[in-house]
Amino acid sequence: MDVEPLSGHRLFHTGDAEEARVRMGGILRDHRLDPGRGAMDARCDFLGIGDVGLAYLRYGVQVRVRSEPTESFRLVQIPLAGRVRVRAGAMDIASDHTVASVPDPDEALDMNADDSSRHLLVRIDRLALDTHLGRVLGRPPERRLRTAAAMQLRSPAVRSWLETLRMLHGGTAGSDLLRDSRLRPQFEQLIMSQFLLAQPNSYSELLLGGDVAYPTPRPIRRAEQLIADRALDLPSVADIAAAVGISVRSLQEGFRRYLDTTPTERLREARLVGVHADLAAADPTTTTVAAIAADWGFWHLGRFSALYRRRWGVSPSTTLRS
Repeated sequence: MDVEPLSGHRLFHTGDAEEARVRMGGILRDHRLDPGRGAMDARCDFLGIGDVGLAYLRYGVQVRVRSEPTESFRLVQIPLAGRVRVRAGAMDIASDHTVASVPDPDEALDMNADDSSRHLLVRIDRLALDTHLGRVLGRPPERRLRTAAAMQLRSPAVRSWLETLRMLHGGTAGSDLLRDSRLRPQFEQLIMSQFLLAQPNSYSELLLGGDVAYPTPRPIRRAEQLIADRALDLPSVADIAAAVGISVRSLQEGFRRYLDTTPTERLREARLVGVHADLAAADPTTTTVAAIAADWGFWHLGRFSALYRRRWGVSPSTTLRS
């Protein structure tokens, strides 16, 4: 069996939801934790490296987590298994093993995680990151640092960042390195530098020099974000193409070339994650599978049920009743 991340840095392991909420509040901030049915098996392992923190988290049941804006730190939520729907302000991301979320620290946070979800959370002190950005730029930042809300986990730059994180959380080698107090600040700075270079942000062009800040063309990035933000009310791929000002064919070719998927698949996946979250949160005495499916654009109930079962391993009616 593979060793789970940060296994030598146990913070808590509990079946009590209130204890889990209070202990996690010490890492993140005070929040509301609403577990679904079933026995909770919450575990968190945490490693602090100066102004950077890594946390491995699982709950063992479906949960909804809501908090006020994090404000003093930036959070990257990386699913290692399962699916999470993350909302913060206008952001609404269906997060999985291909897409992490980077919510705006000035927006309230609302996360719905399924019972199989396991996460790696990266917490970066906001002031420390701004200060580090200034060092990299050679001058204080002139405007607020803004990052893209979705982190593409398959992009080369993000993969490199994840490898650095894996070196630290994946076993004894990272722990041995961090025992040397001289190396800890260097790892802290490396994590922040790689994050600024990997995650599209308001300083990417300056950091990377010219137009290489985004290897994926702007219309494709816009379309991808549009799907994440508005999967509920985008009727078709043609509407997405029109919204970003390119042809359907160019949109399809761009998704295949740069994202290794299609707009239809990405839109369907976002909707399946959304409908799953709504079914899990709904009251079966006041709504139906058909009504929720229709809200998300699934009009043919038989085809929807087959897609849903293939994606989630259960029928939609089972989720609604759970």
